Parts: sequence; structure tokens; C-alpha cells
Amino acid sequence: ETVGEIVDLIRGMDFSLANCRMIIATHADADHIQGLARAKEIFKAPIAAHPDCSKALEEGDPILTFASIKAQGIEIPMKPVKVDRRLSEGDVITVGDQSLSVWHTPGHAAGQLAFKMGDALFSGDNIYKDGCVGVIDAHHGSDIVQFIASIERIRDDDSVFLLPSHGPAFRKDKAVLDATIQRLRGYLQMADFGTCATSWPLLDVWERDVMAGRLPNLGNI
Repeated sequence: ETVGEIVDLIRGMDFSLANCRMIIATHADADHIQGLARAKEIFKAPIAAHPDCSKALEEGDPILTFASIKAQGIEIPMKPVKVDRRLSEGDVITVGDQSLSVWHTPGHAAGQLAFKMGDALFSGDNIYKDGCVGVIDAHHGSDIVQFIASIERIRDDDSVFLLPSHGPAFRKDKAVLDATIQRLRGYLQMADFGTCATSWPLLDVWERDVMAGRLPNLGNI
């Protein structure tokens, strides 16, 4: 329902809709792309996305797009939309006299893109000002190892300003990114994250104890 509001905002900036040459999906989450088909009709512009999320967009997949979370009563209509152009790592998009370098930054979701322009990075759902990150969920393709690599790349790049998909733009703070990376590394061995975790050391120890016939240490009972 918000597509019309966004169009009004763009018109309020004295930008002719006819000047829109491309609509880019940074990734295939419903909160980013649920209105993509409608936007394509209004702007008459091609849709671009990474190959790894194009199928979810073109099929309107309710699980991969987070449009359907039945346990929480979330059911959002997801209209399929044709992806006209695939964007991949290393591509360059020219906008007037500016160039945007395409980054592939998976982790939060398959096929997530970020865009480098000068000392600014349109950073998607990788990292927010408070150190939070985009949701981690196996059902829609999260990968913690890839997530860590994407945030390390952002930390080590010479970009100064980060413009995330949610929340305010902010000056990059490597200490915040370091803390976030350490937190995500901890997630790799936590049962909390299910199949997104790479291991659960507690279970490994418990299984060895069972096989060896060792009882758990319960202290004084």
C-alpha cells in the first residue's frame, strides 16, 4: 500500500518519474519488494536483482520473501515480478556523472546487494547504526559465515558513510562493526540459530559422555 506514498515523495523532490531507468531489489525480503510489481507498472522501468534472489522474485515465493510467517499470523500478498537484469559482483551502474559499484553481500539473505559510491556505501540490511543486523533465519536463506564475511568487507573498506536499508545513515565505526562480527561468530555455535549454526559444542560433549557411560555432574543432590 505504500508504493503510492513513495511515488508522491519522489514527485515532491521534483524528480520526473520518466527519468527512472531502473528499479533495483537489494534482496528479496517482502519489506523491500512487496510492491515491486506495482512500482514497475508505474515507473515503466526494468527490475534488476542478483541472480540468487531472482527466482524468489519471479515466483513470488512467500517463504523466501518472508511474506508468509504462519506461526506469527503474517500473510502478505506477494505478486511475482519479472527480473529484467541480473546484477552481480563487480558490475558498475552509471547514474548521471556518478558510478555505483555493485557488491554481493550475502548472509542476511541470498543475493543481497550493496552499492559503493565514492566514500558512501548503500549497505542494505548488513549493519545498522546500533550494531544490529538484518534478521537471521534459515527459512529465507540466511548464512552466518557469509554474513560475517560481508560485514568484515564493509569494515575493511575505505567507505566512510553507511546508508542502510533501515534506520539513519551513519559514519562507519569500526568498533561497532568489530563487536557485531564477534557477536555473529558466537552465533555459529549456538543452538538458538538452528541450521544457521555450524555446530553445537554442548551436544558434542554430551554425546561423548553418553557413549562413554559418564553421568552428568549435577552437584550435591
